[in-house]
Amino acid sequence: MISLEKILNSNRLFLIAGPCVIEDKKLTFKIAEQLKSITEKLEVPLIFKASYKKENRTKLSSFRGPGIREGIDTLVNIKSKLDINITTDVHNAHDMTFLEKHIDIIQIPAFLCRQTDILTAAAKTKKYVNVKKGPFLSGESCQFIINKIKDSGGNKIMITERGNSFGYQDLVVDIRNIPIIRNYDVPVILDATHSNQKPNQITGKSGGTPQFIEELACAGIAAGANGIFIETHPSPQNALSDGSNMLPINRLENLLKKLLAIKSAIS
Repeated sequence: MISLEKILNSNRLFLIAGPCVIEDKKLTFKIAEQLKSITEKLEVPLIFKASYKKENRTKLSSFRGPGIREGIDTLVNIKSKLDINITTDVHNAHDMTFLEKHIDIIQIPAFLCRQTDILTAAAKTKKYVNVKKGPFLSGESCQFIINKIKDSGGNKIMITERGNSFGYQDLVVDIRNIPIIRNYDVPVILDATHSNQKPNQITGKSGGTPQFIEELACAGIAAGANGIFIETHPSPQNALSDGSNMLPINRLENLLKKLLAIKSAIS
């Protein structure tokens, strides 16, 4: 397993990827295996991501995942058998004590990105903390997130750009946010899938424009993003969460080849 320090302190493109949520153990492991095969072939460091529980669902009936115990067992099995780093969403400070023993990167969801209790709890774990920038924040406002974590004793900070609200039902990426956030001396990741989300649909389920994942990912790397975040699935139309803005996993290899070419051209 490549250490996170080596991944994040190098100039190499890295990938954070996986399904939105753990649907079942077998499928999640299969996705992780495919991701490892693709990224090893292209020599792209991989951090596997899947959520054990989704808190921000529009409807009570929406699938939320297996829960913390079963979900973390699935992720730890993937980490152990495939020898890859893992991350997952952490929705409250109470879960932090259990999770810090098992995951490599604590991911703070976008709608919790300014919550002081969860940021300070994450900082105290001394783990890497990846904060997804809320769609209501500017790039400049990320300095206050970074300062909260640093002032609470954490110095391993990453910020993920995932677009800004554009009206009520769309997101748009201001690509300037990538160099703006990098100026705060932290790695910056572009979430190329959630940035294509269309929230607040009248169906009670988010929509999306996954046909633009490639364009956003390429623009992000060209603008200086250190890594790319992609939610992926063998059959997005059948995914139980966020399938409308996922990348089919069979399209990932060609996308990574393009991103590597762009990374090489600007290095």
